[in-house]
Amino acid sequence: MAARLAGAFALAALIAIPQVVTPYYRSLTLAILADVTLTVAWAFFSGPTRYLSLATGAFFGAGAYVTAVAGSRLPWPLPVVAAGGGGAVMALVVGALALRLRGPYFAVFTFGLAELTKHTLIWYETSVTGTVGRLILAPPAPLVLYYTVLALTVLAVTTSVLLRRSRWGYALVGIGADEERAATLGIDTTRVKVGTFALSAAFMAAAGAAMAPRWTYLDPQVFNPLVSFQTVIMALVGGAGTVIGPIAGAVFLGLASEILLLKFRYVYMLALGLTLIVVVLALPSGLAGLAARFQRRPSARQEPITPL
Repeated sequence: MAARLAGAFALAALIAIPQVVTPYYRSLTLAILADVTLTVAWAFFSGPTRYLSLATGAFFGAGAYVTAVAGSRLPWPLPVVAAGGGGAVMALVVGALALRLRGPYFAVFTFGLAELTKHTLIWYETSVTGTVGRLILAPPAPLVLYYTVLALTVLAVTTSVLLRRSRWGYALVGIGADEERAATLGIDTTRVKVGTFALSAAFMAAAGAAMAPRWTYLDPQVFNPLVSFQTVIMALVGGAGTVIGPIAGAVFLGLASEILLLKFRYVYMLALGLTLIVVVLALPSGLAGLAARFQRRPSARQEPITPL
């Protein structure tokens, strides 16, 4: 009950924010909401299964290009819907191949996906269209863009809650614990993994499509591997095994990134790397795990109850 009240209060505050703050803080909130969407979507699949996916940048970039190509032809938010569908189809094809791999092989394969997509797009545009990059014409109004990303964030968080409480979610946890045993218990591990990977990619691509109008000009550099690494770090900092963890990690690192980029631009990547090292060594369960540990710790003031 308390979690529902906190969620309703947070949603009401997010709805009201663009009406009462300056454009800078509205833009900052928009960027953090996009980070939350990407991180929560990443945790759909990688959180319970423990498959380290570095494909976020590929799906985000593909979604952004859908808006750049079709945004002026389709009424908003149809480009976002189209990007989500395209991202899911792309993930189904990639997942059917990549999810046969495990451990570092899967991570390397998904990391290479963004680079492969970027260079394929560069080849296509230079060879076929004769140019590299796209102008984004007739972008939606800033408020429309904000509420589109907010809707995606709410939908992603709701999906995360429902997924973790479903039989599909329990199957994902079983795959992460022992995939061979899960298969012997009757779980179609390939179908569960590929389906969840596609669901995750759909939200990532939709987030890319919704954020693309922030840039007047879009080129293949939008397939930035930093997006993939930031998403992983945010999820690990918050705790990828919970619903609230990816949200907390995205908000915390989103605000920290803004401060570092403004005041300490040249040490940003160093700080990001150090954060990952500290989390892996000292907080393997993230901020959510640390909070749970404090909640389970008995109060120092509580006196032991002795029988009479």
